[in-house]
Amino acid sequence: MSIAFITHHDCTRHEMTPEHPEAPERLGAIDDRLLASGIGILLRHYDAPLATNEAILRAHAPAYLAWLEQQVPEKGSLALLDQGDTAINAYSLTAARRAAGAAVLAVDLVMSGEASSAFCSVRPPGHHAERARAMGFCIFNNVAVAAMHALEHHHLSRVAIVDFDVHHGNGTEEICSDKPQILFCSTFQHPFYPFVGEASDTDTLVNVPLPAGTGSAAFRQAIRDHWLPALERVKPELIIISAGFDAHREEDMGGMSLVEDDFAWVTQELKAIAKRHSQGRLVSCLEGGYNLSSLGRSVTVHLDALIGH
Repeated sequence: MSIAFITHHDCTRHEMTPEHPEAPERLGAIDDRLLASGIGILLRHYDAPLATNEAILRAHAPAYLAWLEQQVPEKGSLALLDQGDTAINAYSLTAARRAAGAAVLAVDLVMSGEASSAFCSVRPPGHHAERARAMGFCIFNNVAVAAMHALEHHHLSRVAIVDFDVHHGNGTEEICSDKPQILFCSTFQHPFYPFVGEASDTDTLVNVPLPAGTGSAAFRQAIRDHWLPALERVKPELIIISAGFDAHREEDMGGMSLVEDDFAWVTQELKAIAKRHSQGRLVSCLEGGYNLSSLGRSVTVHLDALIGH
């Protein structure tokens, strides 16, 4: 069965400042590496639709969406949404709707059986966006939108979100905290931005803080000891991945020491869980990863693992 690759040119039109690490070139680096590796031709390509208000409002407050629409600046200008690292231009809200819409489409594709799994190569990222607040480069919480769509539109009762970004997915935790149908598993560098996220191992929340410098062995042991038992217990009907690649050792935005093989390994482990419990259904959404070379390589091995090579 095919692997869906969902993206849209609108996602490259969102630009904050020329020196900002969350840059349009991130998606180009992924495309270039997939082309060079030959993996790109093995994927089924889709254009990301615009997320509807209905889909967004399952995860975000109506007043927040209304406020965002009022913030959109004129062409050539920027508007700040938080303390300074999340800005929008005239095209940013459209890009954010494409990113959330990609996640919704990905869920629909895997639930219908048109694709076994899907990767959303989109920006802005989403896992820091809370129900009523933009932060950390994030506007809409794409994985939360996807999870809520799976619960309400496809009537699932058990969804897992897993997040291996170097930063804690505080927004995902906040939005999903009152949803007993969602298991959220996260590894992240701690203490580190956003300076929240405590160790937890409950029925719905598995947080595993890791110190700066954490490498392959400790990362993999954390997954084995905490994520995998929780996933086996819950038996999710769908797994959604917050795929942040900024825990790579070449990243300036983080202090962990993972390599491409670690992202391939965790993807293979999640794929095995999905095969046992989720009819193979996996949705992956791009989060962090700002070193263009390591990002392109890491996404390539992630997709290669989804394909099954």
